[in-house]
Amino acid sequence: MEPKDIKNIYLIAICGTGMAALAGLLKKAGHNVTGSDANIYPPMSTLLSDAGIKIFPGYKKENISEDIDLVIVGNAVSKTNEEVQAVLDAGISYTSFPAALSQFFLEGRKSLVVTGTHGKTTTTSLLSWVLESAQRKPGFMVGGWLKNFDTNHQVPVGDYFVTEGDEYDSAFFDKGPKFLHYRPDASILTGIEFDHADIFSDLDQIKQVFRDYVKLVKDIILVKSDDENIRDVLQSASCKVETYGFNENADWRVEGYRFEKGCGHFSLSFKKKKQAEFQLAMIGRHNVENAAAVAALCFNLGLTADEINVGFQTFKGIKRRQEIVGEKKGITVVDDFAHHPTAIDLTIDAVKEAYPGQRVWAVFEPRSATSRRKVFEDSFPKSFLKADRIVFAGLFAPEKIKDEERLDVQAVIASIQKMGGVADHIPEVDDIVEFITKNAKSEDVILVMSSGGFGGIHQKILERL
Repeated sequence: MEPKDIKNIYLIAICGTGMAALAGLLKKAGHNVTGSDANIYPPMSTLLSDAGIKIFPGYKKENISEDIDLVIVGNAVSKTNEEVQAVLDAGISYTSFPAALSQFFLEGRKSLVVTGTHGKTTTTSLLSWVLESAQRKPGFMVGGWLKNFDTNHQVPVGDYFVTEGDEYDSAFFDKGPKFLHYRPDASILTGIEFDHADIFSDLDQIKQVFRDYVKLVKDIILVKSDDENIRDVLQSASCKVETYGFNENADWRVEGYRFEKGCGHFSLSFKKKKQAEFQLAMIGRHNVENAAAVAALCFNLGLTADEINVGFQTFKGIKRRQEIVGEKKGITVVDDFAHHPTAIDLTIDAVKEAYPGQRVWAVFEPRSATSRRKVFEDSFPKSFLKADRIVFAGLFAPEKIKDEERLDVQAVIASIQKMGGVADHIPEVDDIVEFITKNAKSEDVILVMSSGGFGGIHQKILERL
């Protein structure tokens, strides 16, 4: 069936970030959309109900009605799921989330894909906003909430569709990475490190899926210049490759960076020839690097320096990425999604730079599949050292990780203390709130890092203050 002939679409596990965005896109494109999930909560449940999409709580075979033309199965759903079984029994067509995105929105468009271990959401969001503010009317789908659009997706009117491409598997019937479905014409690759220990056993496995990915890029790929792991996978690329970064050998080189009055100021040169001066409304050197990638890609797409700069200056950011949640008694609470040692180090660095001379607390919940495992036990301590005070919460759902694979938080705290850091292990959220509100003082910045809700700790701290 052609996409235009598909009327009724049902999504199993509709409340995932990507699935909810896809549901919104399909609804706005004129399809009848319903779905189900075992975990229905904001912000995705709000997005879906605002879009008029009905969600069935729990997975029940009677939810699968005869009038459904296509079922989209989320990657967390197994073949034994009651609804999946009903779909198979009824012979209804089914597909994965990335394959559906490709089929409905990427066909006949210029597909721009941002991938890599770090900075995907920020870079995808910034690229989408620069194209939008330059009147290119792109479609996009991002794994975060863009404040400029107040959503995480948009149906394309123009030629471009921007996708955050991750290397996670697609579905129980397709164990290949999602990004292999996205038909990339042009791409940004922000860096490759080991992550997703729940599905990859080592860095070589991750490199292999990126090798498969870069083969698909048709026109150009922008890659971070000083990343050895990227160099390793690029031999598979047949398109044009350009590098970006602070490195003096980068094709697109960032120069003269300084941070003042809430903005990163920098110039960008291409092959030693200065292209433009930019002002970016974000904190952190790592975000300047992400912006350099966006600028380089946009120059390749034919945008002017002025068009790019307007996007940079008016970018409002993303929820949960160095987001200021509130301020009480001179104490600022900042929320961030960081959960990988590299991201933690860069985020603390950015916050220290934005709040010079102020004490920064790093409050961390090991919550992602990888951060709860031993994989980063040796690299975590060093990544926290720039913070003035460090607090580790207890492991999220420790019972789901085998004893011998589980991160030893006490060992991490001991290492940090040995290296001269001031660190505490406080397992419960309410006890952390109590500890911080007793010990924080005016001008302190509380940087909370977790890949989940962290028991609503941000608001609890502000309320207690």
